[in-house]
Amino acid sequence: MTNEAIFAIVIFLIVYMIIVSEKIHRTIVALAGALLMMAFGVMNQETAIHHIDFNTIGLLTGMMIIVAITAETGLFNYIAIWSAKAVKGEPVLILIVLSLITAIGSAFLDNVTTVLLIVPVTFSITRQLSVNPIPYLVSEILMSNIGGTATMIGDPPNIMIGSAVQELSFNDFITNLTLISMFIAVVTIMVLVMLYRKELMADERAKLRLMGLNEKDQIKDRKLLLKCLSVLTLTILGFFIHQTFDFESASVALAGAVLLLLVAGPKYLEDALAQVEWPTIFFFIGLFVLVGGLMETGVIERLAQGAMHLTKGNVTNTSLLILWMSAIASAFVDNIPFVATMIPMIQSFGEMGMTELEPLWWSLALGACLGGNGTLIGASANVIVAGLASREGHEISFFSFLKIAFPLMILSILISTVYIYLRYLI
Repeated sequence: MTNEAIFAIVIFLIVYMIIVSEKIHRTIVALAGALLMMAFGVMNQETAIHHIDFNTIGLLTGMMIIVAITAETGLFNYIAIWSAKAVKGEPVLILIVLSLITAIGSAFLDNVTTVLLIVPVTFSITRQLSVNPIPYLVSEILMSNIGGTATMIGDPPNIMIGSAVQELSFNDFITNLTLISMFIAVVTIMVLVMLYRKELMADERAKLRLMGLNEKDQIKDRKLLLKCLSVLTLTILGFFIHQTFDFESASVALAGAVLLLLVAGPKYLEDALAQVEWPTIFFFIGLFVLVGGLMETGVIERLAQGAMHLTKGNVTNTSLLILWMSAIASAFVDNIPFVATMIPMIQSFGEMGMTELEPLWWSLALGACLGGNGTLIGASANVIVAGLASREGHEISFFSFLKIAFPLMILSILISTVYIYLRYLI
């Protein structure tokens, strides 16, 4: 192992431990770690910039601008009151409804986009009922990743797999992943309701106060609302068809943001940019460089190759190892570079004579997407929700999330193990 590889491992582990300790803000730590990668010669500045996933950064920024302007119309408060009244203001039912909306939305939109839309709704509802928003936010994080597993466009790992494996169509992802994702979502919601049932209670007066509100009164600017909904519809349509025109999702989101700024007027520009979660954006920049250091020095590739060597080419062992290795790895490092490393490795198994590769692809998809639920930094949506919660004065700590989410992630992978084995390996 080279000195650069040793430096990369040590820097990554130290940064990760400091992030977990929560003694220093994670954005500062991640950026400091990225600079240390360059200072110790692991990579130069040009290589570090190359490892930053600007598609993710652009997608986040564009959608944050759209959401910030849309929030000015009062739309989110309207949705909050309407949905809460539909279930008579019952906190448990509201959690179920918001969870299902998040899961379904994440299946057809990027899960980051979905949480950017649903979290403001959640805060509006919980403020009206005077209940703790944390159970709702935790559920939405988990549902965004579970829902994103269901389709080819729901989560970046699936997009990457679908792009790399021409034999797998959009319908193949639905056929192989949607039902199991729905089952895992239902099980997860049931467990969360049991865990948080004591916190999911509201005063009857708060319910009556909520039921007495007129959701239509929340709309502040109907002309702006029409513009926002029109641009949002075009942006969502763009997400559905962007691959057809070889257009990246970040370009769709940024095009939507620019179009909305054009039709809404320049007076919204500064406020919209102020609402962007810049600490979260720069956290991702630092994280991409840190993981890039591990990739650049071959650390991730060596770990993956060593694990694959243990299976000796057996399809069953390889599938289950990919599932669990992807889940555990994706809980602690961003799943995008991990999947980028795994795709050519799985393809190489086909070149070496392994004819049955389909179970390996579905194992990678389930492991990488569901594994993101393991920790607070396991997926983009997790970090976004934590950042939005912090802005509202509700901190989601690393360990408070870990003790709820990691066991549920393990449960989802156990369910996936049974599914993969019964459907593909017997």
